[in-house]
Amino acid sequence: MTAKETRQAFLDFFKEKQHKIVASAPIVLKNDPTLMFTNAGMNQFKAFFLGESAIVNPRVADTQRCLRVSGKHNDLEEVGIDTYHHTMFEMLGNWSFGDYFKKEAIAWSWELLTEVYKIPKDRLYVSVFEGDPSENIPMDSEAFELWKAFVDEDRIILGNKKDNFWEMGDTGPCGPCSEIHVDCRTDEERAAVSGKELVNADHPQVIEIWNNVFIQFNRLKDGSLQVLPNKHIDTGMGFERLVRVLQNKTSNYDTDVFQPLIQFIATASGKKYNSSAEPGHEDWPAAVAMRVMADHIRAISFVIADGQLPSNNKAGYVIRRILRRAVRYAYTNLGFKEPFLNQLVPILAEQFKGVFDELINQQDFVQKVVLEEETSFLRTLSAGLQRFEKYETKNNVVDGEFAFELSDTFGFPIDLTELMAREKGWTVDLAGFEKALEKQKSNSRAATSIDTADWVIVSNAEHTEFVGYDSLNAQSKIIKYRKITVKGITQFQLVLDVTPFYAESGGQVGDKGYLIDESGNKVAEIIDTKKENGLIVHFTNELPPVIDACFTSVVNKQSRLNSQDNHSATHLLHAALKQVLGNHVNQKGSLVSPTQLRFDFSHFSKVTDEQLVEIERIVNSKIRENIPLKEERSVPYQQAIDSGVTALFGEKYGDYVRVITFDDQFSKELCGGTHVKATGEIGYFKIVSESAVAAGVRRIEALTAENAVNFVEEQLAEMAKIKSLFKGQQDLSSVIAQLMDENSNLKKEAEKFALEQAEKLKHELVHQIKTINGVNFIAKHVNLSSADAVKSLAFGVRTLVDNLVLVLTSNIDNKPGITVMLSENLLEKGLNASQMVRELGKLIQGGGGGQPFYATAGGKDSEGLPKVLEHAEKLIQ
Repeated sequence: MTAKETRQAFLDFFKEKQHKIVASAPIVLKNDPTLMFTNAGMNQFKAFFLGESAIVNPRVADTQRCLRVSGKHNDLEEVGIDTYHHTMFEMLGNWSFGDYFKKEAIAWSWELLTEVYKIPKDRLYVSVFEGDPSENIPMDSEAFELWKAFVDEDRIILGNKKDNFWEMGDTGPCGPCSEIHVDCRTDEERAAVSGKELVNADHPQVIEIWNNVFIQFNRLKDGSLQVLPNKHIDTGMGFERLVRVLQNKTSNYDTDVFQPLIQFIATASGKKYNSSAEPGHEDWPAAVAMRVMADHIRAISFVIADGQLPSNNKAGYVIRRILRRAVRYAYTNLGFKEPFLNQLVPILAEQFKGVFDELINQQDFVQKVVLEEETSFLRTLSAGLQRFEKYETKNNVVDGEFAFELSDTFGFPIDLTELMAREKGWTVDLAGFEKALEKQKSNSRAATSIDTADWVIVSNAEHTEFVGYDSLNAQSKIIKYRKITVKGITQFQLVLDVTPFYAESGGQVGDKGYLIDESGNKVAEIIDTKKENGLIVHFTNELPPVIDACFTSVVNKQSRLNSQDNHSATHLLHAALKQVLGNHVNQKGSLVSPTQLRFDFSHFSKVTDEQLVEIERIVNSKIRENIPLKEERSVPYQQAIDSGVTALFGEKYGDYVRVITFDDQFSKELCGGTHVKATGEIGYFKIVSESAVAAGVRRIEALTAENAVNFVEEQLAEMAKIKSLFKGQQDLSSVIAQLMDENSNLKKEAEKFALEQAEKLKHELVHQIKTINGVNFIAKHVNLSSADAVKSLAFGVRTLVDNLVLVLTSNIDNKPGITVMLSENLLEKGLNASQMVRELGKLIQGGGGGQPFYATAGGKDSEGLPKVLEHAEKLIQ
């Protein structure tokens, strides 16, 4: 059975069991502060388990793309080394929200595995929760008895809380679970040792493939368990492992899920893929590298396709780490010195065509981003590897400061340094690395921990009704509230039964406003509104005196109107970009606030000034046309897509969607935001900047309405000031160009003079040598007007003096600087200009670096410059 057939058989089976087959959620999570990535199939249904969203379909099934590379579920270090761990993987799942429970879930699991997939029954083992007396949770006897109808009792294993009690997090829905394991060993191995002894023992051929979770409790903040009124089923089956079992392979990587990628890599590298190679075998490094690359490109590609670009923080940094890990393996184990990983994207896109079309629809964009990231990292990889190879450890431990240098200077994630160290039998001083990292962050780092209490229930209303599309006020009651502490400040979160407040979503910021009691008093200011797992949460610094009272909830009207202007303008801008630049343009992110709009979009070159003028002209012409808003709510998703509507990659849409149209032939998008009733309300649109965000992504920032008018008036006022300086001059651009040329010529003259000064000064410095410990030491503050002159001086002195240690200080444009120059022969004695300049830079509240023989530093404190010269001499002494 092929991978494609295996996936389809699962979906068809549960469709016959009256399950609605739903689409995979994006791998990049939105509106869930507890997770960066989807790491399990249940993530998109979390709001149903929490009772925060109405259940439309009580039975659903899907295949969900997941990522496990951070936090509690982190499989990164096993990837490529073993045969069954992955970063990105598919999870096949079926769910019941208050409908069927253990009896049906267990029976259907057995039916699918043994009758549809034909897995031999004597190879299967199941586990049930043995209970936990410390929490007064009994053994799951119900599951045990149900399994006895299908499995011999000696194949039912009692599992502990770690393996057989599933929890969403520190708080929330949870319950016992029943795992299904399959023994893939040979008949001889199975006869020698029972598979029962190897379940959950990390045996590579005795693996878990399916987990049935029986959600029946709610974990409270105090750690206690509360029985849920409705019981749910949450199952997850590892697709790659299932395919391996059905294709009778000993490794997930030997299946048709990974082999197209691996064989392409093998052909390109000229190395054979040996799936049976063990550590120490000559084929082992290549085999690991091919598995890592085949696995990692899946995670990289789908995260980018779902809207998360590589970056230096949070989710973006996680995906950059994965990409760099793959590039390092390709470089060192397979000899790829030029970008190659990006060439795997088309193969992957074709594999998932018809399953996850997000990738093939953005193939060129994803490939371009991967290529740019590879190119960037390869520039520093070679130098960093050379630095690592020359490094000498003490007791086989890589110093934390050196690990930090590799990270800070060469872009090596710490886990990449750990990996290289392990290959040499070394360890890394992680405590020292963390200390260096914290030191770097100390000036800008702020506490970000959030302490959240349990919800306090006020009323029995199950869900919030949002009326904000039609009204800016409503009669509301508080359903529940809780206290949170953010950065040491106490706030409260409120959930209302009826709310006009728009929760931050789709780039549009959340509404602000207040609650008014029946006497007309403002009793709570709403400072923000956000979504959390489908719940509309209102933030306030104070609770109303009477919690269960009736309130009038009022949105700040002007802020909402300004946000609407900007949001509708982004739709017009998106359409105009497609019209001017081409249909390849797709939204990659946006910010819509009362003061501005920011729009990120896919495009591979700078937008020219002429194109920006045309884009702005189109948007303003549509504003002047005063096109009325056409808003359609609750449109069936597929009907909307078939009508030609623009949908955003990386968004999870439900069965019914909202369509926003400004002229059927111009702008038609799926959108949940708030909008103007007609484009004329926007007033005026003005682009203020265009820039690059990442490879293949550009950003336009713009203003609308009064903010745009104010900007133009300020620009005109500035122009009037400039004109007043050139009275009688008609062609200002020519006059300014002439001044710039004159200024450039003067700078060149000044630079020439500074270099002449440096040439004279080098001979003076030669006469100021101090001989200390066998080296010729010169330390001097120099009054030169440019950094180039200081550099020229340093290299000039180096040509005249052997065994040289030269330390120069300067103060150019009130910016203190340090230059250290060493003779080549002193490097062999352990001296290092880069290390010296870092040490000396601390005295001027700065830092720097460079090469072992030449390095510079800058700082903030000019008064420390004399101390630099004194301390430099002490270092040599």
